[in-house]
Amino acid sequence: MSLDRIRLASLHSKVMSAELAADMIEDGMTVGMSGFTRAGEAKAVPQALAIKALTTPMKITLMTGASLGNDLDKQMTEAGMLARRMPFQVDSTLRKAINDGKVMFIDQHLSETVEQLRNHQLRMPDVAVIEAVAITEHGHIVPTTSVGNSASFAIFAQKVIIEINLGQNPNLEGLHDIYIPSYRPTRTPVPLVKVDDRIGSTAIPIDPAKIVAIVFTNKTDSPSTVTEPDSDTQAIANHLVAFLEQEVLDGRLPKNLGPLQAGIGNIANSVMTGLIASSFENLTMYSEVLQDSTFDLIDAGKLDFASGSSITLSERRNKDVFGNLDKYKNKLVLRPQEISNHPELVRRLGIIAVNTALEFDLYGNINSTHVCGTRMMNGIGGSGDFARNAHLAIFVTKSIAKAGSISSVVPMVSHVDHTEHDVDILVTEQGLADLRGLAPRERAIQVINHCVHPSYREALLDYYNRACEKGGHTPHLLAEALSWHQRLDETGSMLIN
Repeated sequence: MSLDRIRLASLHSKVMSAELAADMIEDGMTVGMSGFTRAGEAKAVPQALAIKALTTPMKITLMTGASLGNDLDKQMTEAGMLARRMPFQVDSTLRKAINDGKVMFIDQHLSETVEQLRNHQLRMPDVAVIEAVAITEHGHIVPTTSVGNSASFAIFAQKVIIEINLGQNPNLEGLHDIYIPSYRPTRTPVPLVKVDDRIGSTAIPIDPAKIVAIVFTNKTDSPSTVTEPDSDTQAIANHLVAFLEQEVLDGRLPKNLGPLQAGIGNIANSVMTGLIASSFENLTMYSEVLQDSTFDLIDAGKLDFASGSSITLSERRNKDVFGNLDKYKNKLVLRPQEISNHPELVRRLGIIAVNTALEFDLYGNINSTHVCGTRMMNGIGGSGDFARNAHLAIFVTKSIAKAGSISSVVPMVSHVDHTEHDVDILVTEQGLADLRGLAPRERAIQVINHCVHPSYREALLDYYNRACEKGGHTPHLLAEALSWHQRLDETGSMLIN
């Protein structure tokens, strides 16, 4: 235990075990927990709560910023304690419970959860459980590797439980920029006009009287699962870099582009890494998750500043970054996710948004979340916050999956997360389709010619041609539009034997 991390002496008496703190969470409560994409989640109290639920059955509504690490969603699901979960997850055990209808999952744009709480459209959290690196002299909370929704959870909750993680670098203090929008109808514009603007405080301001428990921990964040770029992701990156270079030559983008946003995962991360070999310099980033590629770009002298809501790194980069935080600190800021994902700021800053599609169709509609239209994968995350408002809304994916048994380009998506109206550019390893200024029939030709894998190109062209014979502004054959997904369900492959 290190009481010097609690700089308000009157709070020293609140220190207790994770088990005692977990006893303050009761059946039927709504609980807000820190954590955004495996970064900065409370670790000991959720685990203690899951163990408690095995012998004392309970159900809670759990809100977070995004996904949790350290198998916490798995443990809480197996304990049967999750009645409702929002707004994002990536755990396979929880995913199965969601798809089996055992856990009610609310899949939200990540900028919206706190806004709906603020307007009483969602029930306020009874308890907030927040990981911190320290508590200030005023009883304010200094977050660790993410902000997410933690600030508003702590402000809204009746009671606050703080986990002080001694394993997190204390030099994280000063990295955060906590800004809370004012209330309607007198809300003022968010005063942020540059990526590196600081507009708030470095700690979460709460009444220390709300802090009911403080637990010391020493457990690390889970590493991200990003892998090295492969030939397909490198090809996607090459197509995109060539496109951006042409946009600069044509005068549609400045030489340092606009602020970059990248969704989580291997493909988007690899695309950002691909910029290292490009001619672009003095880049900036305004994103949700700062991943390996962020720090690779900084180290390469390509990226000047990055704003995000969390830092999630692989084992390859974790020790180097957090062990040498002084090297990066003046180039980083972490904000609440309602600010990192704020639609008006995305439009104001002119962000180039790169997100991953599960599948897309002939006309540019994107499915980011559902396998065959029904089975949830992870959630929409922040991709919609960015795509609808970005200067360029780019979606990337490999053209095939499961060794070619699935085409990522289909006649009609089985679930729509982003409509054709919000999508500018589609990229696979096969090529890039620029959909700007094109009518549906023109978009379809671009998609077929540039994005579809050769194994499926002839079949998709045949579908399109026969649909055009039937007619319509957006031609479809309703009896066949989802036949590829039906064939996958029945045979395990979209390919026609």
